[in-house]
Amino acid sequence: MTRGARNCACAALVLGLGCASTQTSLFDDVGPADEVYAEGVEALAGRNLIGLYTWTDYDEAIELFQSVIDNYPYSEYAVLAELRIADAYYQDLRYDEALSYYRDFAELHPQNEKVPYTILRAALCHYNQVRSVEQDQTATKSALLELERLIRNYPYASETRKGEELLRELRTRLARNEMRIGDFYLARSEYTSAAERYRSLLDTYPGLGEDAIALFKLGVCYENMKREDEATRIFHVIAENFPETHLAVLAREHISASD
Repeated sequence: MTRGARNCACAALVLGLGCASTQTSLFDDVGPADEVYAEGVEALAGRNLIGLYTWTDYDEAIELFQSVIDNYPYSEYAVLAELRIADAYYQDLRYDEALSYYRDFAELHPQNEKVPYTILRAALCHYNQVRSVEQDQTATKSALLELERLIRNYPYASETRKGEELLRELRTRLARNEMRIGDFYLARSEYTSAAERYRSLLDTYPGLGEDAIALFKLGVCYENMKREDEATRIFHVIAENFPETHLAVLAREHISASD
């Protein structure tokens, strides 16, 4: 065979491999896409040990799914494998890695029916890193942003109901955090700073069960700031709108004292 013929043959072989790469692996030791994917699913499900404990090798599962992506990039299983990798990281409590994969999936496949699922899972990645109400609430706020996007863009998705429940829980957490900061200032007689926090709570997180107590404390701040008229109006609002509560009793006492 001449050099030219050999070159043509090599070129044809390369082109042939390139065309076949969408359907078959370039590596002889990698099985078909569906089989490798199924192995990954099995690995992710875990192995039962002595009937007492299920052990999962998440790295093995991730490696199998990554093999599908690397060897069958145009296969439907490659898309499924991307999502499974995110789930593997999530189940292994590696939330930062899971978050990255869920976000990438939504960006790469915006029309995929699983996008609402990935947004909810992204919110849960943040949620599972939420600190107590006394500590920094950055993760809470990040989770809220994801949930708001889910509810806004996919109002009829099945994941949205769960998202709405979680949204209320996180908003309540932020309201209580705002209350705690207000109380910190109030205890130190820093009434202006405390009043700002209580007003912020009322404006940003209304209807979460904190309104009456936030109003009452705001009224107390105004009294101490010599803004008696505003304080009295607030105490009247409490007495009229929360008449059966102990705060209404206290509000009436303040009203009587101001007369």
